[in-house]
Amino acid sequence: MGGAVSAGEDNDDLIDNLKEAQYIRTERVEQAFRAIDRGDYYLEGYRDNAYKDLAWKHGNIHLSAPCIYSEVMEALKLQPGLSFLNLGSGTGYLSTMVGLILGPFGINHGIELHSDVVEYAKEKLESFIKNSDSFDKFEFCEPAFVVGNCLQIASDSHQYDRIYCGAGVQKDHENYMKILLKVGGILVMPIEDQLTQIMRTGQNTWESKNILAVSFAPLVQPSKNDNGKPDSVGLPPCAVRNLQDLARIYIRRTLRNFINDEMQAKGIPQRAAPKRKRKRVKQKINTYVFVGNQLIPQPLDSEEDEKMEEDNKEEEEKDPSEAMKPEEPPQNLLREKIMKLPLPESLKAYLTYFRDK
Repeated sequence: MGGAVSAGEDNDDLIDNLKEAQYIRTERVEQAFRAIDRGDYYLEGYRDNAYKDLAWKHGNIHLSAPCIYSEVMEALKLQPGLSFLNLGSGTGYLSTMVGLILGPFGINHGIELHSDVVEYAKEKLESFIKNSDSFDKFEFCEPAFVVGNCLQIASDSHQYDRIYCGAGVQKDHENYMKILLKVGGILVMPIEDQLTQIMRTGQNTWESKNILAVSFAPLVQPSKNDNGKPDSVGLPPCAVRNLQDLARIYIRRTLRNFINDEMQAKGIPQRAAPKRKRKRVKQKINTYVFVGNQLIPQPLDSEEDEKMEEDNKEEEEKDPSEAMKPEEPPQNLLREKIMKLPLPESLKAYLTYFRDK
């Protein structure tokens, strides 16, 4: 599934294409997609495919097409402080993007069938927290993942404001999914080859809307134990943050607000500098003609193709030395502020989440 938008050279190119095709429609979703590099969730040797609008699978590891994740993020209508459950959480790519929107007082849980994929997701999450510049630009709701079949969730589990299921849901499991949702909540899942948004409007009332035609592998049916019944799976607890953690959140928030005020007073824009314009790839438009009794595709050049060639030629004629200039690494102003505080080194390390940069 996928292929709805052009391939990009990097993560920003991919997001530009998703915006142009109207899959990404809100600033909040755009910021989350730009903050998490999709390529970081690919295995080494497969990263070249990361910025194509295509699903990817290797063993048990799977990523849906970017256009699917875009529609899911928009349909969930995420807000800070909400609770989210990802059924079939996979690599944790979607859950990490969701965590950037939920903020530190949300709940972010995932359940995944394969234990090796949960370990992979935890490794990617740790890498994001330790190494990504985006981590210090957002207040983050860290995902918690458990191993299990999402059709075996314990009956006394709590309900959620937002739920996404990343596998095809059979019609007879639809009500099971709905029960996990709070009144006023939104559930997004594929049912009968349609990505569907379901809103719980009351204790026993629902509103449904089809979003996109999709093709998902179906949910795996639970295996039974020696008693002939499937084992139930417990979801992560909804833990209350301790005072130490709350202090770290508010200190970082205060410093971040101070930095933003400083930049505004100096007239420094808070958005990133524009990146180099990418070379546009010429795409052929096919028409079809009959040759004998066969239908044969024939490529046609469009006016837009001709304009692309002219634009690319202009880019090539520009001073090549400009393209060779190395990009300066982004400045982490929040970390700099923390490291200048008159505090013990151990406390500074705690405030920076023990990051090395």
